[in-house]
Amino acid sequence: MTITAKVAAALCMLMALSSCANTIKGIGRDTANTVNATQNAGNRVATAASR
Repeated sequence: MTITAKVAAALCMLMALSSCANTIKGIGRDTANTVNATQNAGNRVATAASR
């Protein structure tokens, strides 16, 4: 394998890994938002039930 091919392969791998990192961050944010929304809904139900 030539040096150019090795460098190109390394760059492709780095790009693939960086896109995975962005996806994982997005999943973490989505999960946190889901948890917050669920807690807020539970609080609203508890408030409505106590009236």
